[in-house]
Amino acid sequence: MKLATWNVNSLKVRLPQVLDWLALNPVEALCLQELKLSNENFPLDAFTEIGYQAHWAGQKTYNGVAVISRAACTDVQRNLPAYDDHQQRIIATTLDSAIGDIRVVSAYCPNGQSVGSDKYEYKLAWFKALHVWLNDELKRYPRLAILGDYNVAPKDEDVHDPSKWVGDVLVSEPERAAFNSLLDLGFTDAFREFEQDEKSFTWWDYRRFAFRRNAGLRIDHVLLSKDLTPYCTACVIDKAPRANDQPSDHAPVIATLDLTTSHNPNV
Repeated sequence: MKLATWNVNSLKVRLPQVLDWLALNPVEALCLQELKLSNENFPLDAFTEIGYQAHWAGQKTYNGVAVISRAACTDVQRNLPAYDDHQQRIIATTLDSAIGDIRVVSAYCPNGQSVGSDKYEYKLAWFKALHVWLNDELKRYPRLAILGDYNVAPKDEDVHDPSKWVGDVLVSEPERAAFNSLLDLGFTDAFREFEQDEKSFTWWDYRRFAFRRNAGLRIDHVLLSKDLTPYCTACVIDKAPRANDQPSDHAPVIATLDLTTSHNPNV
């Protein structure tokens, strides 16, 4: 089973790229962020034509998340149930698998704009609400994967030039603490479970030839619960779509789970 995440920065603009990517990368579930379109404008037919189903939470112009899956999803939930927020940032679905239900969550965490701003305080409050919800969700779904754009580079190794980002949004200590609080629930940053190349990033600014210079940040993550982590055999960043014409400024991240009996960690 392969699970992937990709902030597409407008599904209307990037739909052909997403369809092409799925043709080359037939993952079981693709979590999308920043759809930037209303619910009624979601291109469901384009996905069903290539054998996928979809659940989404749309929002005109901003935000929006989706889970594109091969198999049917159940128990679909949109947004954090105990957090009053009109922003569309969470969609959770349940997939059947050889080891039982796997809860798959697509998350678009707030950017925060700038340290100390109202949007920054909203980001920290939102992460607290996410922590509370995930703590409860894990009791119902011990096999849980939350994929998305977290808008946090967890460590300096996830930043192209840490000295230029000290105390800035995306890397500030409160943001990193909020991210680490999710790991404290028992989640694992799947990418860091494996040996990776230095300077591995998932986002590059459109300006100043950032992608060409590999001046990026790793802010898109796959977090796996402790009951799911032992099945993970790989986690990679696919930089190829970032070189497309009119690309998203983010690259997909793909985690591979081996759910065969031979890999069962409990055997």
